[in-house]
Amino acid sequence: MANKLWEKNFEVNKEIEKFTVGRDREMDLYLAKYDVLGSMAHITMLETIGLLTKKELDILLKELKNIYFICERGEFFIKDGVEDVHSQVELMLTSKLGDLGKKIHSGRSRNDQVLVDLKLFTRHELKDIVDGVKILFDELIQKSNQYKEILMPGYTHLQIAMPSSFGLWFGAYAESLVDDMTFLQAAYKITNRNPLGSAAGYGSSFPLNRTLTTKLLGFDSMDYNVIYAQMGRGKMERNVAFALATVAGTLAKMAFDACMFNCQNFGFIKLPKECTTGSSIMPHKKNPDVFELIRAKSNKIQSLPQQIMLIMNNLPCGYFRDLQIIKEVFLPAFNELKDCLKMTAYIINKMEVNDHILDNPMYDPMFSVEEVNKLTASGMPFRDAYKKVGLEIEAGTFHACKDINHTHEGSIGNLCNDKIQALMDMNISDFHFEKVDEAEKALLK
Repeated sequence: MANKLWEKNFEVNKEIEKFTVGRDREMDLYLAKYDVLGSMAHITMLETIGLLTKKELDILLKELKNIYFICERGEFFIKDGVEDVHSQVELMLTSKLGDLGKKIHSGRSRNDQVLVDLKLFTRHELKDIVDGVKILFDELIQKSNQYKEILMPGYTHLQIAMPSSFGLWFGAYAESLVDDMTFLQAAYKITNRNPLGSAAGYGSSFPLNRTLTTKLLGFDSMDYNVIYAQMGRGKMERNVAFALATVAGTLAKMAFDACMFNCQNFGFIKLPKECTTGSSIMPHKKNPDVFELIRAKSNKIQSLPQQIMLIMNNLPCGYFRDLQIIKEVFLPAFNELKDCLKMTAYIINKMEVNDHILDNPMYDPMFSVEEVNKLTASGMPFRDAYKKVGLEIEAGTFHACKDINHTHEGSIGNLCNDKIQALMDMNISDFHFEKVDEAEKALLK
């Protein structure tokens, strides 16, 4: 039998084949169980329009479930000479069931097959990212509440600026993740639409029931226009990549802060020993390697949208093989970001803070604004108060009063962590992951 769904009566040049297949077989291992799920929904629909009998459907579903659990156990592989995951699944079916296995491809193309695989994979991975973001968020909120009374310097231009607190610092990154979660939610909604039934991008003469496959796979709706369904290849990955990049941006900035605050010149925080490494010649070194790698990996992820755009941006409508290359940068990015989230949450949980930073008089000038505000509140014009305090600092006669009282929303004395928590909870509840879980369990039961 031919190992390529499109193979006819001639043999492809081996070098050409190697070049065109590229890393696709390797990348398709990410998609294997989702290819099976898509096939299960598709053939369930085919039975309702008379292209399969009930008996044929039951036999095919049973064998597809077996293949799904092979994928779940990590035992699925694509044989040498088999082009892709779609061909391997069909080969496994025909090896067991003969010609019946060939019937699963009626009414679809590999184009909409890989589209649905990518959508099912991506929404599953986005759920994992959401879970990882929430774990990190919870750690940050806990640390923010724990250290809300501990002051630290705030900086602008890397110059000592105004009083800040560890409550503010940890809480700032928690709230950043709330906005990142909004991006993830938009990416999930774009992802969770059904392209199955668009075939090669121009529909099918079979009376396909796309509403049924949408329901069976737990999609929110379908990509209705069949050309647009194909135009979504690359667009979905780009938009999801922007969501991943915004999470990565938060991690990269926090990693930079942590590396800087951990160094001896600052000494604001202490990282867990197991997250640092030593030097081959300097016995005193404890390098923040884990955060440095998080920073580098996160910055790499931030380049992902641009990589995808440069592959797909100048293509007209319709399918092109260029889109295959997107898999190579897109599919592995989820595991990389999940690893970064996991490591960051671990470090934040173990991180210790210095609660005596402000004992050093070098930080006294940051209380100058507090003094200006006190003078202004007592009736002195702001510009006069500003000048008076500035001259005292120049003369070395300024005495810092470290008893500060900030009360407005989001300030040192009023972090609003409960409001930030509520925003995060609302964002997460709007994903409605339970709908997808129920649909997939129903297919597999």
